[in-house]
Amino acid sequence: MTAVRLKHQQITEALAKEIRSGHRPAGEQLPGEHALAQRFGVSRTTVRAALAELNEAGLIATRTGKGSYVLFDGRPLDDRLGWAHALADQGIDTRVRTLAVEEVHDEELAGRLGLDTPVFIRVERTRELVADGSVISYERSSLPPVPGVRELPEQSLGDLSLTEVMLRAGLRPDHGEQRLAGRRIDVREAEVLRRAPGDWFLDTRRTSRAADGSFVEHVVSLLDPDHFQLSLEFG
Repeated sequence: MTAVRLKHQQITEALAKEIRSGHRPAGEQLPGEHALAQRFGVSRTTVRAALAELNEAGLIATRTGKGSYVLFDGRPLDDRLGWAHALADQGIDTRVRTLAVEEVHDEELAGRLGLDTPVFIRVERTRELVADGSVISYERSSLPPVPGVRELPEQSLGDLSLTEVMLRAGLRPDHGEQRLAGRRIDVREAEVLRRAPGDWFLDTRRTSRAADGSFVEHVVSLLDPDHFQLSLEFG
């Protein structure tokens, strides 16, 4: 006997097919509940049930007052050459805003990394979607003050990506460690990210080292969980 699909399940399957096929690309906003109700000839309550299933499946994320956004792209991001390249490979157009480039003294970080000097060149940036201007990440990179990097506070990055600057300075990551957690953003972070204090973001902290074990980079990133997810492979 064939199982009868409920109306909201039929809507879920139709929208999921559109998302997985690429008809609705990553970052696209779905029509509102009223429009979807008219399209499928159902009540808004039925539409909400369908959207809840899509959200549970990880295909969309619903922001209060802003609607539902497509998350699915079916492919992982390879950020070994930097976020710009990784996102561009997926057809996602972003732009970077540099907030600060300065020399800092951070005894706590130097101690944690086992470094003799507490001097770092720190670069703070945000990344936003060109399509709607929404900020999807905040990144704070701490680099060793080697030639080609220590001049950045006076010279700025210009048209170069931070990854390109690092490679030109001989900073080539070979191995390291990365940790991820979810947390609520504070007041300053909320202002930078154009969100509300207390919103949840993914907090990643990655330390990279060269083949000889020397320090290359420590980067803290706050990633919008509506656009990024963690995928692990095993076995």
